[in-house]
Amino acid sequence: MTDTAVIAQSLTQKLEGARRASVLLATAKADLKNAALEAIAAAVVSNAHRIIAANDLDLANGRENGLSAGLQDRLRLDQARLESLAEAVGEIVALTDPVGEVVRGSTLPNGLGLSQVRVPFGVIGAIYEARPNVTIDIAALALKSGNAVVLRGGSAAENTNRVLVDVIQGALASVGLPVDAVQTIDEFGREGATQLMQARGYVDVLIPRGSADLINAVVAESKVPVIETGAGVVHVFLDASADEQMAVDIVHNAKVQRPSVCNALETLLVHASSADRLLPPVLAKLRESGVTIHADERASAIFADVVPATDADWATEYMSLDLAVRVVDGLDEAMQHIRDYSTHHTESIITNDLGNAERFLAEVDSAVVMVNASTRFTDGGEFGFGAEVGISTQKLHARGPMGLGELTSTKWIVRGSGQARG
Repeated sequence: MTDTAVIAQSLTQKLEGARRASVLLATAKADLKNAALEAIAAAVVSNAHRIIAANDLDLANGRENGLSAGLQDRLRLDQARLESLAEAVGEIVALTDPVGEVVRGSTLPNGLGLSQVRVPFGVIGAIYEARPNVTIDIAALALKSGNAVVLRGGSAAENTNRVLVDVIQGALASVGLPVDAVQTIDEFGREGATQLMQARGYVDVLIPRGSADLINAVVAESKVPVIETGAGVVHVFLDASADEQMAVDIVHNAKVQRPSVCNALETLLVHASSADRLLPPVLAKLRESGVTIHADERASAIFADVVPATDADWATEYMSLDLAVRVVDGLDEAMQHIRDYSTHHTESIITNDLGNAERFLAEVDSAVVMVNASTRFTDGGEFGFGAEVGISTQKLHARGPMGLGELTSTKWIVRGSGQARG
């Protein structure tokens, strides 16, 4: 057999195991699923030494292979981050189990009782890169929503993910759930990812998380239905009436608090009539934190020692301490810029003009649109979902941070008493 055939056979065996596990999970009671999540949270903390040792190895390999600083930050797990992951799993325990929820229902004139109820997808596939926290987040959300999950976490985090999946499987076994409910196919490399994308009939939905190149490749090549998560070319617009201190604080938080994540600010747009007032304090604060400013000509005339912006900057997700800055003539030009360059992730306006705020909310077509708030709040945990599978930037089924409800479909239940259609 060729290597491809061997991988296909081995992967099929894993997928068949995931399918069997999904049947059991679909009818598992909330108490049992919660017990599994509590066991996972405890195991993540108690096995921190194993996880961090594996993560240190991945980080060393990443540095040797020239992994960017932004991706190294996403890859890194330390004691504090592991404790935060465990806490997020605990928060999922406290959430209502979506399975069986009645979305709507009615009784027809002929007496048939109809109800539309939430059900698990079945088997979820996830392809992501350099993000071991996703291993825990997706596994926990999948289990609580009654789904099995097959993970392809990428070579950059292969050692970390191997240990994390082992820890998760041990926790599942401890409460009597099948270990095949959470599996990794990292050992099959890129060929495994390709096979996963072709596994229609075994995998019900595929969720990619990572760079625009990764997401676009999965969307283009997959035969399995894809929920598209998007790169984050995120915008903040400082309107003419924006409060100076609010602008300074929000822009700094949105860019600096964690620049490597998808909800971090990448392009700042400033109303021309407020540019002289707002740009100096806003950019000075960013400069103090080491941010490199890529500015257009009008912004450069107000704030010195910047890098001249190019057209490529407006479309760039830096994932680093870099920021593109452009001065625009008003709200219409700001929204046109966003239409031209946004990845439809998150956009925010800083303003004291209610009319402009409402226009921005109504006319900007992104998954999350904000007024007077940092874009860093676009997050499943911040939205009260406990964790998230990703930020969906598509318009079908799910949009924005994806929690438990977004990992379910629905089916119709019809209860009759002998009715036949005439």
